[in-house]
Amino acid sequence: MTESGAGWRTTNDDRRTTNDFMQPFKKHTGIVAPLDRVNVDTDQIIPKQFLKRIERTGFGEFLFYDWRFSGDGAKKEDFVLHDPRYQKATVLVAGKNFGCGSSREHAVWALADYGFRVVIAPSLADIFANNSLKNGLLTIRLTEEQVAEIMRRANQTANYQLSIDLEKLRVEDSQGFATTFAMDDFSRHCLLNGLDDIGLTLQHEAAITAYEATHPVRAEMNALSSAVR
Repeated sequence: MTESGAGWRTTNDDRRTTNDFMQPFKKHTGIVAPLDRVNVDTDQIIPKQFLKRIERTGFGEFLFYDWRFSGDGAKKEDFVLHDPRYQKATVLVAGKNFGCGSSREHAVWALADYGFRVVIAPSLADIFANNSLKNGLLTIRLTEEQVAEIMRRANQTANYQLSIDLEKLRVEDSQGFATTFAMDDFSRHCLLNGLDDIGLTLQHEAAITAYEATHPVRAEMNALSSAVR
């Protein structure tokens, strides 16, 4: 089981940063929270009034805010994440078209900051799935029948858990449910190795450094860089 990090860290060159959410994902076992809703859009995942933060952390407390709390801030006890059975859930199972709506990356940050490592649904919005990939959140598409069965088990079985093996592309529980899922090789490579776009680039850091050493920055560009700082 791997744990998500938070925020950004600086590499040896302070001009380059890499995302701490991007920890290698190989295997994970966690409690399942069943969100039996379709067309869950990003404004429901993280409402727009909470998008003012400039950090990537701290969004978890606002996840599904309008479903979790009333207008006066009172807790809506009937929402699934308030059920004590699911308060330590790290696997979210939802209906089709999860993550639709706007392209806000904050939706992924909120899910990850809350503690989710995996989202399973019959279908996921393309931009949401791409944002998830770049932040180490594994998204899995299963059939509607398989998702319904997982939800049924999560509702009926206390402490119901799924194990996800990204190396084998396999999802299973301890009660006989097992299936495989599809993922392209590049996305799988990135998740297995904890690589976002910057991480992929930094794999070539030696070559980049060698190039910079033989191509010094012109004086006027140094002056411009100093002015921007």
